[in-house]
Amino acid sequence: MEYNAQPIALKEWAVAIEALASGKQILLMRKGGIVEETRHFELKSPSFYVYPTYEHQRRELLKEASQSDIDVTLAEWSPDDTQVTLRLYAEVVEDIEIHDQEMLNRLRDFHIWTDHFAEERLKWKKKLPLHVLLLRVYKVDPGLKIAIEEEYLGCKSWVNLPSQVATVDRNRFEPVLSDEAFQEQVARIRKALAV
Repeated sequence: MEYNAQPIALKEWAVAIEALASGKQILLMRKGGIVEETRHFELKSPSFYVYPTYEHQRRELLKEASQSDIDVTLAEWSPDDTQVTLRLYAEVVEDIEIHDQEMLNRLRDFHIWTDHFAEERLKWKKKLPLHVLLLRVYKVDPGLKIAIEEEYLGCKSWVNLPSQVATVDRNRFEPVLSDEAFQEQVARIRKALAV
């Protein structure tokens, strides 16, 4: 595994993090946050923690089979929380750029979002590609509790974490999927995209 000297986290809906943690999916789709410095998504690190967000999750943007998963995430969250738990660490195996709807449609069986939501992500900032990150995901056990800092808030993709996070014992990291199961999912996605 590669590790960062400066620990960093990618922000994502808590329900999507649940899907990664359960092995239900191995990908995330990114276009960038509204307040991104560069105005588009950039892969700032090949490996990172995954930081859960709760406020903008919407049940109707998830496939029916995943809609109840939002309730699970909201049960463990309060807007008054002063700490957040980082439960996952991820390594990017591939950053695939999606430019058209037909290519995006080939991924519909590999994620929890509705076709409408995936299409809206593709259409937003039309000239820029949608990044599909194939991730090798690791559970951090026990989860890593950190204080919620002001700079973590808002619609941005990346947050820099406290330096002590870099000293976390890597023996706490356990792959969500076996090597074989992970490679099988990657192969299915590549075959669907013909890349």
